[in-house]
Amino acid sequence: MKTSELHIPNVQMKSGKKIKRWETPYIGYLFMAPWLIGLFVFILWPMGSSLYYSFTDFSLLDEPTNVGMDNYKQIVLEDDKFLQSLKVTLQFVVFSVPLKLIFALLVAMLLRKEIKGMSYYRTLIYFPSLIGTSIAVSILWRQIFGQDGFINHFLSYFNISGKSWIGDPDSALWTLIILAVWQFGSTMIIFLAGLKQIPTDLYEASSVDGATKFRQFFSITLPMLSPILLFNLVLATIQSFQMFTQAFIITKGGPANSTYMYALYLYERAFDQLQMGYASALAWILLIVIGAATALIFASSRYWVFYESETGRKQK
Repeated sequence: MKTSELHIPNVQMKSGKKIKRWETPYIGYLFMAPWLIGLFVFILWPMGSSLYYSFTDFSLLDEPTNVGMDNYKQIVLEDDKFLQSLKVTLQFVVFSVPLKLIFALLVAMLLRKEIKGMSYYRTLIYFPSLIGTSIAVSILWRQIFGQDGFINHFLSYFNISGKSWIGDPDSALWTLIILAVWQFGSTMIIFLAGLKQIPTDLYEASSVDGATKFRQFFSITLPMLSPILLFNLVLATIQSFQMFTQAFIITKGGPANSTYMYALYLYERAFDQLQMGYASALAWILLIVIGAATALIFASSRYWVFYESETGRKQK
């Protein structure tokens, strides 16, 4: 074929250079447009508005009035419900997150075994996580732990008189913790994926050296799985701080404010009392608390998270 017969499409001349039209950056921005629109409209703009309203007295019915730092001062220095809700939320995080991670890891180790029908078992165990945060499950949970619920009905076979577990301040929070642990499916799947990436040669070599299953778990499984553990720990911590639906449906913060979660208090200030400025300040304080907790986790990770690439560099 002669050179004169060649046809190069979509070529334009600019300053004596040939530029292909499809290399222009505007095409990339066009494909990024849906994500960028979502970022600005549903994330950055609401966050900016919330930050502005946190310095105002705003009730949705009147124009916002600038009050400076008054909302933050009142929350930190005068608001007893803020301290109570933060205390309850911290208790929920401290107990639910470790239990959820431990339970998810144990189940993942059981599901790692290749036996007949294992895919069905994995699906069955993961299924509660698909509906775990729904209102229907919260209502069901309230019935299970109520005075005439399944738990007390089961205890009656052993002549044990039960109580309303969600109506007792000493046990109400634990019913929510148990529900959070029950929603371990997503965490378990991530752990399972990490377990499958651990070379079996490590276990075989350690068995030859006489290592027990217990020793293998702490010397091989946990170190190799530590980056996955860090990832799940951060996600579970963030999710636990924002827990709302379960407390709202099951206990409504009671009894005696024993399940009065931070997000529940924020909701009441915003939509029951229409104090949007005050609620916005509460939201930003929650963001700071979550950020501080996440930063603390990452700061401690260098002492317990194992990265194979770093070990290779140290050996060199």
